[in-house]
Amino acid sequence: MPNNGFLSRLIWVSLAAILLALFFHSFLYHYFPDILHPDYFSGKDKQENTEPRVVQARGNLAEDEKSTIELFENSRDSVVFITTRQRVMDAWTRNIFSVPSGTGSGFIWDDNGHIITNLHVIKGASEAIVRLADGRDYKASLVGASPAHDIAVLRIGIGFQRPAPVPIGTSHDLKVGQKVFAIGNPFGLDWTLTTGIVSALDRSLPGGDGRTIDNLIQTDAAINPGNSGGPLLDSAGRLIGINTAIYSPSGASAGIGFSVPVDTVNRVVPQIISRGKYIRPAMGITVDSKLNSRLTQHLKLTGVVILNISPGSAADTAGLQGATITPEGNIIANDIIVELENKPTDSVEKLLARIDSHKVGDTIKITVLRRGERIEVPVTLQPGE
Repeated sequence: MPNNGFLSRLIWVSLAAILLALFFHSFLYHYFPDILHPDYFSGKDKQENTEPRVVQARGNLAEDEKSTIELFENSRDSVVFITTRQRVMDAWTRNIFSVPSGTGSGFIWDDNGHIITNLHVIKGASEAIVRLADGRDYKASLVGASPAHDIAVLRIGIGFQRPAPVPIGTSHDLKVGQKVFAIGNPFGLDWTLTTGIVSALDRSLPGGDGRTIDNLIQTDAAINPGNSGGPLLDSAGRLIGINTAIYSPSGASAGIGFSVPVDTVNRVVPQIISRGKYIRPAMGITVDSKLNSRLTQHLKLTGVVILNISPGSAADTAGLQGATITPEGNIIANDIIVELENKPTDSVEKLLARIDSHKVGDTIKITVLRRGERIEVPVTLQPGE
């Protein structure tokens, strides 16, 4: 009977032989496969069915697919790709260099070469290059901007082959659930189409300079960095908004995007083109958001307390009354704006947004609460600062 030492050696020798055989087989398989399979390269073992599979006819595209394709093909040439550059100084040589700054989207507004985009797309840039869908590049000049709406107008010198401007639609009659289409250049991937619906209306977001951008359209159409400034279209291919922001912890699309409504764009852009800036309508009153919250909470009502009225202003002419400050420093509210054109105004932001939806020279109806009595006062809007 073999002893334990002999049995142990036998086991080790067997394992070594098995490992050596596996290694040798692997070596032959990888480097000399024809030894293990003589017909490996000869083709003698080929299967009979080696032809490409028969392609199945797909039939006609669905009607909604056809309409989406047509919308993109009709709108693509009106959308532009914007790249920006910024001048920087070398700290050692003091030389000035132009370096890439960012990318974004825009669209053609009219036949005069005006391009609409977001202000934050070009903010801080020393130059902007606009690329058309046919590959032509143009150096753009800045016409003007409205920081309150995150809108900027550029201009390029287009020759005879002008792409058609984007058809203009309306945004005041949008419905939640309505189909929308976004065209832009997300992450530099040019001329990308995404689809979705109107998710909500009348949203507000803080702007980059501390201002609040109001009356935004919320959509679940995928909007990513680079989409900013591109058009949001309805199912008829009409412009209904400018894609301006996303809400996402990761910085990529999370199904919540925001667009400046076209009614705002169509009101602001003509002023920028003619004056170089947007002049907001105003009443000539002083209001304060934080102080208003404390006052209305103390008074147990909703509205906007008029703190002061500029002499000779539209509000002064209309007979509105500002607050009174007692010798002790207490504030006594006189006129509290509760409605504008029969729409509730429960905050300073909402009041300013409602005023901004009108033009200088428009006469609007203000409903104020004066010593417990509701009074309607017509006010003709004046140019703001």
